[in-house]
Amino acid sequence: MPYEFFDHQADVGIVGIGKSYEQAFEEAAKAMFEVMCDLKTVRQVKSLRVAVTGSDPEELLIEWLNELLAQKDIKDMLFSGFKVKITKNKLTATVKGEKLSPQKHRLETEVKAATYSQLKVWKDRGEYKAQCIVDV
Repeated sequence: MPYEFFDHQADVGIVGIGKSYEQAFEEAAKAMFEVMCDLKTVRQVKSLRVAVTGSDPEELLIEWLNELLAQKDIKDMLFSGFKVKITKNKLTATVKGEKLSPQKHRLETEVKAATYSQLKVWKDRGEYKAQCIVDV
């Protein structure tokens, strides 16, 4: 599994893992949406461009995940595909998903926000990791 969850008292910890920071951020986004629904039920039929900035990789991760949550609510969509490009302090991405359908998508837990709690972006033995707690 390219992403993991870790225990937290009241919320959910997510860790995206990849061969680059971009892949780790993509996997963190998948983990966050997996908390909300079964990603296998979300078809990648509509694309959306997203761009955020941050002063460091940790802030960039939080801005990225929170922008995805905002777009989920604004567009009434769920996302399951993510292609991230990071250049200095800017992240641009194409995200893919579909309109939320209560008949098709069984929603699990609502994620309210990505938080700075246990926030960490690092390289470990050739793997890049992006971690935070999401508020549920």
